[in-house]
Amino acid sequence: MTVHTPGPRWTGRASNRVQWLLAAAGAACLALGAELAVDNAWTSGYVPLLMSVIGCLAAGLLILFGTLAFVHVAVTIDAEVFEVRCGHMGLPRRRIRLSEVASAEFVPRITPQQWGGWGYRWRPEKGTAVIVRRGEGVELRLGDGKLFTVTVDDAENAVRVIRTHLRALAR
Repeated sequence: MTVHTPGPRWTGRASNRVQWLLAAAGAACLALGAELAVDNAWTSGYVPLLMSVIGCLAAGLLILFGTLAFVHVAVTIDAEVFEVRCGHMGLPRRRIRLSEVASAEFVPRITPQQWGGWGYRWRPEKGTAVIVRRGEGVELRLGDGKLFTVTVDDAENAVRVIRTHLRALAR
């Protein structure tokens, strides 16, 4: 009978204050859409005004919620799972069982340009990533050969904890 003793638990975060500026732009689009809908006399025709209102509201919602989801990322590692939660609501969320992880690497410099911008990204030649800022991060190689990368502060210690758990799982 094998007794599994849980190893260290690690939590980390990374944030991007620039995303708040983009969220403000989204809120401004929402405000403009509301202003057009409420204070316009609708004398220039309903169709152009309605298209403007709907366009401003849709763009505002997309920008606002798209940026707020990636203002920060929280990473939790325990003996069984590597979990990434984005934004204030924790969505999108990715849970990877450590039994599915082949290796973990510390990456000292990750840039949004390498992944095509901020957010939840997928590139066929690189894998999947959650990028909220430039800087250090963790790269997991999964058992199926796919990569998962996340930018997070103190990534070097995160990799140490993952490797400790992977050694324990290998026993």
